[in-house]
Formats: sequence, structure tokens, C-alpha cells
Amino acid sequence: MFPLPLSTAPEEARRPPEPMPYSAPRELLFQALATATVVFGAWYLWWRWTSSVRWEVWWFSVPLVLAETLAFFGTCLFMLNLWRTEDTPPRAPPATVGDILEVKSRSERPLVVDVFIATYSEDPELVRQSIQDAKRMRYPHPLEMQVYVLDDGRRPAMRAVAEQEGVGYLTRGNNIGYKAGNIRNALELTHGDLVVICDADTRPFPEFLEETLGYFRDPQVAWVQTPQWFNDLDEGTALPDWLSRTLRLGGVGRVLGRSVEWLVGPVRVGADLLGNEPGLFYDVIQRRRNWCNASFCCGAGSVHRREAVMEAALRAYGEQVGREVDRVVSEVEDAKLRTELTEMMSGEVARSLEFTPYKFHVSEDIYTSIVLHSDSQRHWRSVFHPRVLSRMLSPQDLLAWTIQRFKYAGGTLDIFWHDNPLRRAGLSLWQKLMYGTTIYSYLAPLWTVVFLISPIVYLFTGLSPLSAYDTDFYLHLVPFILVNKLAFTVGTWGVPSWRGEQHYLSFFWLNIKAMVDVVRGKPIKFHVTPKTRQSGTFLSLVWPHIVLISLTLLGLGVMGVRIFALRDGDVDSYLANLFWSLNNVLALSVVVFAALRRAKES
Repeated sequence: MFPLPLSTAPEEARRPPEPMPYSAPRELLFQALATATVVFGAWYLWWRWTSSVRWEVWWFSVPLVLAETLAFFGTCLFMLNLWRTEDTPPRAPPATVGDILEVKSRSERPLVVDVFIATYSEDPELVRQSIQDAKRMRYPHPLEMQVYVLDDGRRPAMRAVAEQEGVGYLTRGNNIGYKAGNIRNALELTHGDLVVICDADTRPFPEFLEETLGYFRDPQVAWVQTPQWFNDLDEGTALPDWLSRTLRLGGVGRVLGRSVEWLVGPVRVGADLLGNEPGLFYDVIQRRRNWCNASFCCGAGSVHRREAVMEAALRAYGEQVGREVDRVVSEVEDAKLRTELTEMMSGEVARSLEFTPYKFHVSEDIYTSIVLHSDSQRHWRSVFHPRVLSRMLSPQDLLAWTIQRFKYAGGTLDIFWHDNPLRRAGLSLWQKLMYGTTIYSYLAPLWTVVFLISPIVYLFTGLSPLSAYDTDFYLHLVPFILVNKLAFTVGTWGVPSWRGEQHYLSFFWLNIKAMVDVVRGKPIKFHVTPKTRQSGTFLSLVWPHIVLISLTLLGLGVMGVRIFALRDGDVDSYLANLFWSLNNVLALSVVVFAALRRAKES
């Protein structure tokens, strides 16, 4: 055995930030601001519908106010998601298997933990680093831990690495069910009480098991999810240095940059252009769902109780068999014949259906979460552990980013379209609201595309969607915008979020494609996110963004000439749309810059 040393690259020395400590005063302030946001937003929309719609151009005015209404509803859901922080109290690591059972056993045998590292086409040396870090995990009690490489690529080189590292190597003859099928195959061949799920690039820290297994002392806990953290994100250039060197402002630039940072905090130019920083999702959104048992599994970095996964799968499997049999025999009127036919068909139907501990789906993690959360007999619980306990690699370029985000969007929307959790029995009202919030966020293109096109329509036609951009308009709009921004800032305190706000608009084309594919019945395929930077140009992925940016800037020029040179038009309307247009251009430009930058560096 000749294990390779860990990389000495600078990112190896990086450590994740600690989770934001709970602050009761900050949470109370957020709740007050969130309430004010809803009040001011409702007041603004009431005014919009009753006093500002231009019915003579209803085809333009009504879609805009409808888009504002839908976006406001999304804001309300987001505020509801952030309403309350309640971390699950940590517990001491269990010493024996009896400590995690519902009926306490006298068995003193150690816990058995299986670590699954799922891989398909990733570099075996990348997987080697994940194996080595998994083997370094420590535990304060005797523990039977076995690391397994689940290789759906069936590669001799990957088998050789597993053998060199002294870990298990599992594969299968097909790739049915994507990653879920890979995990199911491993579950059939292993026997761990608890299962740690890792991607090929998931490198757990030594304290991973020490901090997560204690939650399983509660026999209703089905899984524990930890935050995902990317240690390779581009850190960018500090604003003072960027102003001094790039813009060649020297000492003046440094003073200006430090002044800005004194007001708003550290600013790094060019950092994380793709918006990969996951803190907003994990440290804010997922963490704030703990109190209502609605934090869902995200795959890598999670620990699962085998009993929960298998039991829920068996129940769902039995229900599926029953539904298929009932569909066939329901029209048989003779009761005796119907009973005999049911007995005869049950075995055949059972053999024809796949038993799936993890749902065979491109988004198997959230789908399986829904199944477990909706189990009305066992009432399984989830726990989100707020501290980062592993490192991963971020999408390295716009192509990888697109593959990953399309998979997220398409998978979530496919679940909504075919097995809507809002109609699923067993989920609590709060759980439905939280899953509904996630689904609703992927419907955003239905209104964001209106926000992107509306100023262009005005700039080229001179038609205004509002009766007037007057004092009354600003008196209703500005309080809502200010309070909403304050609420968002306080609610996400300590977590970088402004890039996420920009990507909320720039996601529009990717999510539209996902929606179209789901509605057309086109299967959302599982494509492994590339772990290395791809060569080539990526401008072809952002042509809609380029078209919108070009039309917006051209329209600003055309309308500017019309108003200021020809004295034909309303200056107030132009200024309002100027601000609106520049906001759109800034948000869309981030993805375009990412395409150019990645292509140049590849």
C-alpha cells in the first residue's frame, strides 16, 4: 500500500467558518422587520392593483403587477422559512448499538458504521483523498467502521485504489437508478447500523462521527445532514487592493476601499462569480427548518439510520404493489374472484417492481426525505447539524455549474409535477410549507422573466406599465424595498448573500428549460458534475443573458436620445426604468463574466 500524501495546495489549509451563534435579540429584530415587510408589501400591492394599473395596455401592465404579486408571495415564504432558529441539542456519542434503539437492548456490541463513497467517472486519485480522510475519522468508543467505494464506472484503476487503501470496493452490472441505485446495491451487500453518504469529493473531518452520531440516541431520528462546504472557491481580490492595483488609484484607492469595507464589511472583487458559496442555503435556510422537522437530506455529508431507510422503503413498496393490484382488480364485481385474483397478482406485481430504499430519481436525496417525513406510523425526524464537518469541490466552470443547477431544478420540479408533496398524507402543515417553499423558488422564472423584459418593452415603445412614476408610487414602493432589504440583511446576518440575490434573476433561463422538460415529460437525467475545469468557451450557455443585456443597453440609449435630445417622453419614467434596467444588467452580467473568465482560465 502506497497512499499518496494530501495535496499541499493553499486551499488545503482553509478551514470553514463556524456557524453563526444564536442571538435572541437579532431573531426578534428579524421577526419585526419580516412582519413589516409583509405589511408594507401588501399595502404596496393593494395600491398597485387598485390605483396604478394601466388597463388600456393591460397586456403589459397586468403581467407586471401579477409578477410582482407572485414574487411577493415568494418573499413571504422566504421570511417564514427564516422565522425561527432552533438547533437540535447535541448529545453524547452512543457507546453501543443499544444506545440508538427504540427498545433499549442489552447488547453491548459496538456500533457498525458503513461509509459509502459514491463515484462514477471521477479521477481515482480524487477519490483516494476522500478515502484517506474517511479513514481518519475518530470516535471515543469502540466502533466497527468500514469504508466502501461504490463505483458505478466499474473501473480497474478505481478498484486498485480501493485495494491499496484497504477499503471495500462495490460495483454492479448496470447503472439503473443512478446514484440511488448505486446506494441500494451497497445496502444489500453491507450491514451497518448507520450509513454515511459521501460523494467522490467529500472529505470528512476527523470529528465527523463524534459530532453526528449522538443525535441517533433519539430513536426517531432517521438522518442527520451536515452543511456542505467548498474549500476551493475563488477568494477574489480585496476591494482596497483591487482599487489600488487594477484601477491604479494607489493610496487613494486603498483609503476608499477601506472606507467602503468599514461600512458594509469585507468586499472581495471577483470572488465566487458562480455563486457557489453554500452558506445561505445551509446555515440559513436548512438550519431554520430544524424546529418544524423539515430540514431535508442533501446527499453528501449525511448520516442515515439503516432501519429507517429500509422500513420506509418496504412500506412504500407494499403500498405501490397494492395500488397496482387494486388498479387491475377494481372492476371485478365478484368478491371471491377479486380476492383470488388479488392473491395471484400480488406476487407477480411485486416481482415486476423495483424495491428502492432510496428513490430512483435524479433528486433521490430530497425525494427520500419526503418519503421518510411523511411516514405517519414512525414519525421519522431529521436533524440539521449546523457545523461544517467535511470539505468538497465546487463546480469549476460554467458548464459544471449549469449541469449541477439544472439537476437541482429539474429534479425538484419533477417531484412536484409527479408526486407533489403538498398532497402527500403524513406531512405536517409546516413540512408542506417548507417543501413548498423550495419548489416555489424554482418557479421564479415565471415572474422574473417579466421583470427582465418589461423595461425593454418600455424603452423601445415608450409605453409605461404604470399610470405614473410619481410621488405616490415612491411613497408605496420605497418603504417596502427598504424594510425588505433590512429584513433580508438581518435574517442572513453573517452569511454572504448578495451573490445569491443576483443569481435569483440570472437563473431564469436554466429554470425555464427545466420546467419545459418536466412538463413535456422529458426525463431529467443524472449527469455527474465535472470535478475539473473543462476546456472551451461557455458563452453559448449564456446567450439569452447576452441578448437581454444588449437589448436593455440599446434601449437605454434609444430612449435616452428620444427624451433628452428630441424632448419626446417622460423623464420620471425613464429614470425609474434606468435604475430597474441597470439592476437587471448587473445581475445578468455576473453569469456572463463567469463564462468569459472560466473559458479564459481553462
